[in-house]
Amino acid sequence: MEIFNHNSNFNFLGLRKFSIGLAVLLMVGSIALIMTRGFNYGQDFLGGVAVQVEYKTPVDPSEVRSALEKAHLENPLVQAVGGTREFTIRLQPKGDVAAAGNLTNDEAATKVSNDIMAALKASRPDVAMKSKSFVGPQVGEELRSDGIVAVIFVIVGIMGYLWIRFEKRFAIAALATEIHDVLVTLGIFAITQREFDLTVLASVLAVVGYSINDKVVVFDRVRELFRSSRNATPEEVLNRSINSTLSRTIITSLFTGITMAALYFIGGPVVHGFSITMLIGILVGTLSSIFVASPILLWLGVSKQDLMPKSKEDPELARRP
Repeated sequence: MEIFNHNSNFNFLGLRKFSIGLAVLLMVGSIALIMTRGFNYGQDFLGGVAVQVEYKTPVDPSEVRSALEKAHLENPLVQAVGGTREFTIRLQPKGDVAAAGNLTNDEAATKVSNDIMAALKASRPDVAMKSKSFVGPQVGEELRSDGIVAVIFVIVGIMGYLWIRFEKRFAIAALATEIHDVLVTLGIFAITQREFDLTVLASVLAVVGYSINDKVVVFDRVRELFRSSRNATPEEVLNRSINSTLSRTIITSLFTGITMAALYFIGGPVVHGFSITMLIGILVGTLSSIFVASPILLWLGVSKQDLMPKSKEDPELARRP
């Protein structure tokens, strides 16, 4: 029985020149955007004033945010603290406060917190301030550097795992596609200038883990078909592997995407950055698993011999004529 039916399998590897060329173009474009436009960093990275308030009766976070925006306090970050009565509000100082270099951190925090309380009391007088603090931009610098280290650590760790589990060519292919997925996702944030905060950074790490999951499924199938086939070429094996796992890849991505879309529309503004990043990462990661990872494997020269178990020659057989 013929394992490979060329009439029933789409030739994904036949598009490898186009897909690899497009992937390289997207990576170069993303790097250029990141270097020229940069990111629209949120308060987590730029610093600002954090004010904790408490209401006497429960209140919806959207109502708190609406009261702040009505007072022209831009981009307030409102987070509930263990219920519906206490909230932490983070806000960057206005231009006049930030430009006033003669103000100390405490004075800047006091000025901004007074503006916040005035806006909240205009809507609900039953609010009281529990605490206020000022976070300097140097903290954001540390968070950015730690985030870069975390992404690199995750990608290198995944590469080491695949090197041990499969073979070095699989690890190199996975590393290249993971770098592609991360750069393209970040490039989209650079070109759209959506706010980049800690939730987005966390979702970038989640994208790395999600993306590698699809690739491991395809790589497992590649190893299985290499070991079971006799005369099939590497291109045939790779094409068959993609086709046989395609339905699983699409269904997984579709339902994960639906979950992230529901989180975006129902979860509120606090999780918008996370859900949007995941949606972008799911799309990019799925396409790279199909059109990028396997062409790189083929280009690296993966073969059946690379995946066959290594056996030691019997000394007695070696001495026989």
